[in-house]
Amino acid sequence: MLTELSNPAPGPARGRYADGYALVARTFADQLERGMEVGAALSVYRRGEQVVDLWGGQADASRRAPWQRDTRVALFSVTKGLMAMGLHLLADRGQLDWDAPVAEHWPGFAANGKAAITARMLVNHQAGLPFLDAPLTLAQCVDPAQADAVRSALEAQAPAWTPGERQGYHAITWGLYARELFERIAGEPVGPFLRRELFEPLGSDAYLGTPAEEDARVATLYPPAIGDRVARMLGASLLQPRSTEAHVLRASIARSSIARRAFLNPKTGPRGVLAYNDVPVRRAALAWASATASADGVARAYLPFAGGGAHGGRRYLREETIAPVYARQGWARDLVVQKPMGWSQGFLKEERHLFSPTPQSFGHAGMGGALGWADPVEGLAIGYVMNRMDWRVRSPRCVALCRALYECEPLDRGPTRLAP
Repeated sequence: MLTELSNPAPGPARGRYADGYALVARTFADQLERGMEVGAALSVYRRGEQVVDLWGGQADASRRAPWQRDTRVALFSVTKGLMAMGLHLLADRGQLDWDAPVAEHWPGFAANGKAAITARMLVNHQAGLPFLDAPLTLAQCVDPAQADAVRSALEAQAPAWTPGERQGYHAITWGLYARELFERIAGEPVGPFLRRELFEPLGSDAYLGTPAEEDARVATLYPPAIGDRVARMLGASLLQPRSTEAHVLRASIARSSIARRAFLNPKTGPRGVLAYNDVPVRRAALAWASATASADGVARAYLPFAGGGAHGGRRYLREETIAPVYARQGWARDLVVQKPMGWSQGFLKEERHLFSPTPQSFGHAGMGGALGWADPVEGLAIGYVMNRMDWRVRSPRCVALCRALYECEPLDRGPTRLAP
């Protein structure tokens, strides 16, 4: 039996959830009621059937615009998971060999010690390219007229370590390199490819390069002020000197550190993270951050990846293509994020029990708290989006929702269908 959920300000929780998932609904509503969210949404599918569909709060607090079921928001690094999906489709078609050098498809990439870097090293953050020496701006990255200059900076960069021997999160450069590799192989931009081959057939509203007709549905991001974030991280470092946030703060303060250089180039300009609210950024296919989607759009994109490559009677890729992602292909203390992290062919393999207790699960989290995740064992596809960005490396709001999901009914009763 389905239960309608409604809660008072700061924004009534709306939507539906299937019988047995009340704990998820209560957790989501509680976060709204306590003012932890401005606006947010959560969508969960199990074995292809939707079991959680919740949203609430405000898409724009200044205009008091309510968050709707189809409200979309910038996904930050959840974008990387969508980009990895595109690369897997190429691999499934025999166009991409993970263990072949990137330079086979992109000859200019071989410059300055990069000739032996494989696609696997690149997408698993082992290539030694987490930063660029050439100064770039976000404005250059969204300007088609600057594409040659950006490409030249990518080709000129030398690895910061012997490729394959260490791991450091390529926070921004991952998207620049991965998109160039994809488009050289596919012969077309990644955004239209993903819409045609994956998102539209799945009914997902995700876009990498959001068109003007979708602008009215895009929520406003509310990142923490830089001073507030630094103060909070400083407080965390004093109270918990061994926490991830403390390690990140110390690493970021050092002027020449890998962490500092990884996050500060390309420069966003005086608006900082608020620049990701701007239309030119939304229009661009910045494969590290600029995709937009609703929570349901994110969850739908993960449906075939939670279902062995198939969904709704259609096979999107062979199970043998996606099955290697079920195991970690790397696990190390990350030189940038300063915590243990694992990767498999571009997908994040987080610490067990952070987003899922299932070792085979994978996906990608985004700065501020958004999440796209697949659990192929339980058949779960999860999408969580919000516009109040958290200052921590992993948002406690997102983690709480994931834990509530796995604490609900035992996930072995078969699919539960939402009422029409």
